[in-house]
Amino acid sequence: MRRFGRTMVTAGLAVALVGGTAGWASGDSQAAVTGPPPGTSAWRADTASGRPLPDPATAAPREVAAFFAGLDDAARKELLRSHPLVVGNLEGAPLPLRYEANRIAVVATGEARYASLAAPDRQILAFDPRGRGQVAEVFGELERAEHVSVIVPGSDNDAATYDVPRKPHTGPAGMARALREATGTGAGTRTGAGTGGSTAVVAWIGYTTPVGVGLDAADGRLARAGAARLARFTAGLDAVGAPDPVLFCHSYGSVVCGLAARHTDAADLVAFGSPGMRADTAAALRTGARVWAARGPSDWIADVPNVEFAGIGHGADPTSAAFGARRVPAADVQGHTGYFMPGTQSLAAFAAIAKGEAR
Repeated sequence: MRRFGRTMVTAGLAVALVGGTAGWASGDSQAAVTGPPPGTSAWRADTASGRPLPDPATAAPREVAAFFAGLDDAARKELLRSHPLVVGNLEGAPLPLRYEANRIAVVATGEARYASLAAPDRQILAFDPRGRGQVAEVFGELERAEHVSVIVPGSDNDAATYDVPRKPHTGPAGMARALREATGTGAGTRTGAGTGGSTAVVAWIGYTTPVGVGLDAADGRLARAGAARLARFTAGLDAVGAPDPVLFCHSYGSVVCGLAARHTDAADLVAFGSPGMRADTAAALRTGARVWAARGPSDWIADVPNVEFAGIGHGADPTSAAFGARRVPAADVQGHTGYFMPGTQSLAAFAAIAKGEAR
């Protein structure tokens, strides 16, 4: 009877998570964009110097890197011109080639909502126009960085909205800029300044995020699809010689990171504003990364029940003592998205983690 009682309580909390006081009340169901990018069929049918091209769906990023290393500049540029969407999203391909390929792919869409991504000073590492659009943008010099961080955001982010002007420190691109500047290698500072060496930050919206706070945000379907893409993305960073990244995982993005953790080579994993990571403890994430967690005093995520029942809810609170993560100070954080605001304890701590200085 006691077990039945606990089950009924958990079921009640799960119902509350979807439709009760936690605010999970509205949101459109999203179809996860997965698989290789558009143009893959034409890519598979092509060759380079008589050699078959690596399959975007099955080739490991290290195989892709080795393939491009064996091509001369003319062959690389021909692939770039013929297959920009594939080259721009191919993990393991040379970074400058991907930046140029994505500039071409963005322009080719002819869509005004993406036009700013084609600016000459932007380094778009991935761009997929399917659905609401996915994008990854590099801030800094990824090829020479001593430290790399990746921002993994939560709901309501896509290729058109992740860098809106009204979110200078709260949207994914704004978070990336704020973190890079806080490390001493952002705007107005010379590359490599600061004791932690040069830091590059990637704003990664490489999965279909939930819209609003409906059922998509309460279950793990989109997170599972995103976790596979995040794991492949980090393997791509490794294939081009980037250092092991720090993953900064916000809100639903921390669910993605929790599911991807054991499949990445992340040095640190930072969950903030998290509803749970689909694990009971940090050890259960089965990662060699150091696990950190932060939650501000006015973050509404604290009202979300930390349960998982019938696929609904994301489990234990990463900031709880029982979870076992290292705590990040966040006493001065305002709301759910204020963790990267200049002057906050959390941003200072994040910068130390990003530079490998936190203990």
